[in-house]
Amino acid sequence: MNTPVKKILIIVPAFNECGNIGRTVEEIRHVGMAADILVIDDGSWDDSAQEARRAGGMVVTLPFNLGIGAAVQTGFQYAQQHHYDIAVQIDGDGQHDASYLNKIIEPLVCDCADMVVGSRFLENTGGFRSSFSRRLGINFFVHLINILTGVKVLDPTSGFRGYNKKTIALFSSYYPHDFPEPEAIVVAQQERLRIVEVAVAMRPREAGSSSIRYLKTLYYMSKVTLAILLHMIRQRKRVR
Repeated sequence: MNTPVKKILIIVPAFNECGNIGRTVEEIRHVGMAADILVIDDGSWDDSAQEARRAGGMVVTLPFNLGIGAAVQTGFQYAQQHHYDIAVQIDGDGQHDASYLNKIIEPLVCDCADMVVGSRFLENTGGFRSSFSRRLGINFFVHLINILTGVKVLDPTSGFRGYNKKTIALFSSYYPHDFPEPEAIVVAQQERLRIVEVAVAMRPREAGSSSIRYLKTLYYMSKVTLAILLHMIRQRKRVR
């Protein structure tokens, strides 16, 4: 990809991802992109931090488990403080295929987007699409976000995302804490940022288990819906 040189940071949040995080960092490095890799160790009690360092990643270790939102925001704050032009969020569990990194950043480099969401549903890429219950939850958020904002993102829970400097600045100062991905789309839309979705393939995790399973899916949907509605109410009051 012939593009102007940009300073790029890959943000990899990880909580007890020993067995996954090393492979993830190595895979990112093998893409050959001129980017720094920052693993945010969210208070893991396993060897995630050491495994990430051995694989060649920089590591910031949080004092205890603060949750995915705080971990990712730590990455945004690092990107803001060190003047990165682009940040890419990729999960530490190995589910995101790093070969799609160039596809994620391309709309940012050409200034066609402020935020890019990697979607497993935009095209039939033949990758892993999660459980039936998870897909029901994803479809719920597709319609909720579309009704509330007019933006239609087919994979609103995807954690494979890219951001330009404007979005890095926004999310370094405010980023949703619990299950942040759907709400972050609403936050970006409220700030009139350009959101683009690109097709990517995802894979099942090879080690460990997801934090959102079975009955937690209903809890997840309820909590995120409430957070989105509260954010929109606060935003309307601020505009007035």
